[in-house]
Amino acid sequence: MKYPKLRELREAIRALIRGPYTSKFPHQPHKPFERFRGRSEFHEKDCVGCSACFNVCPARAIEMSDVGRKRVLTVRWDLCIFCGQCQANCITGKGIMLSNDFELSTTGQRNELRQTIEKEFAVCDSCGDNIVPLDHILWVAKKIGPLCFSNPSLIVFYLRTMDLSAKEKFPPKEEFEFNRPDRIKILCPRCRREAVIKS
Repeated sequence: MKYPKLRELREAIRALIRGPYTSKFPHQPHKPFERFRGRSEFHEKDCVGCSACFNVCPARAIEMSDVGRKRVLTVRWDLCIFCGQCQANCITGKGIMLSNDFELSTTGQRNELRQTIEKEFAVCDSCGDNIVPLDHILWVAKKIGPLCFSNPSLIVFYLRTMDLSAKEKFPPKEEFEFNRPDRIKILCPRCRREAVIKS
């Protein structure tokens, strides 16, 4: 019984000399470790709107809705479990990332605990339907490099980014007569299939 008492006394004296082992969080800001998983945040320049984060989120903290000609992505920090699946499955690797910010308490509404970004859609030149977010298709064209010239839609998108193609929008027609030149337009998969078959 003597040895445990001496050990506790030694620890108490050491704590008095060196100070407390715990952090001084309320008075000084806490600095998390480098791999700490805190609040997830969208980086609008790097996010392409592919919705991979929405598909892998186990807590359904990421919401996606297509409103008109825009895709709206919202991350809700009040539902997020900080698992990191969104960051691990992001195709760009930087579209959504976990930060070191862990102070999420608020005295306001739960609506304050969210971040929303919008991505504009590419539109089919024939039927006017949404195809894919513009940033996504441009990212694919840059990623595959010269191979993008095997796909007519990717060619047009790639040339438009370099201002080498006309940016005119063709009005959608209800009954579109496809000709051979119509294959070199931005078309949805359904209209592309019809253009290939009819030309």
